[in-house]
Amino acid sequence: MKTLTFLEGGDLMGVVIAIVGMFALGAIFFSVIVSFIVKIIYEGKDGRKFSKKQFGLTMIICLLICGLISGYICGGGF
Repeated sequence: MKTLTFLEGGDLMGVVIAIVGMFALGAIFFSVIVSFIVKIIYEGKDGRKFSKKQFGLTMIICLLICGLISGYICGGGF
């Protein structure tokens, strides 16, 4: 039996897009939660402020880590 790639899937492309979209939305949701927790911890000490740039960088770093983890799992790196 021949294995199909994403481009040869034909009618399955909608399913692939839905799965990738769920991964992306889940990673964004998780990153926002982690960034808010980091913000609360950071601002809880000595009255410091957590800027929008720091929040954005924290979110991007978390998204990159989520991407690495999902790539390792989905890529079969076990």
